[in-house]
Amino acid sequence: MGELEEIYYKYADDIFRYVMVLCRDRDVAEELTQETFYQAVRSIDRFNGECKMSVWLCQIAKHSYYKYVDKNKKQQEAYSHDDPMHHSPETEVLQSEEKVALYRCIHALDEPYKEVLLLRMLAGLSFREIGEIQRRTENWARVTFYRAKLKLKERSSDVNE
Repeated sequence: MGELEEIYYKYADDIFRYVMVLCRDRDVAEELTQETFYQAVRSIDRFNGECKMSVWLCQIAKHSYYKYVDKNKKQQEAYSHDDPMHHSPETEVLQSEEKVALYRCIHALDEPYKEVLLLRMLAGLSFREIGEIQRRTENWARVTFYRAKLKLKERSSDVNE
């Protein structure tokens, strides 16, 4: 197991509980926990050890939560200006094409990434349930989902280039 995986396994539950206190929504807390570790991986070279790793991760989690709140506030403002019942045909076609492209990218993923993504996104299962189905741990499901999202982002950026 690599150093980053060890950090994830050691702190994921604490970060999840911290974000859960902030947002009080299990799905959002799971997503923000994943985002926290994604951002931590991207900026691990900036961790200088002046504070505990858990404190540093909580700072990232708090920043991720504030970004999430700001983004949702902007989306709600945009939706309030649009009537969701009257989308143009062009908008509906574009949204449909985006969904098809997303599912193509998911379908191209290797196992277990594809299955974990589909169980989470389509079936709405918790990480605990996914872990049970795969006969693995909840943390394994979280890590696999996180890695699947990274692979999906790579594939979608390759398709868009």
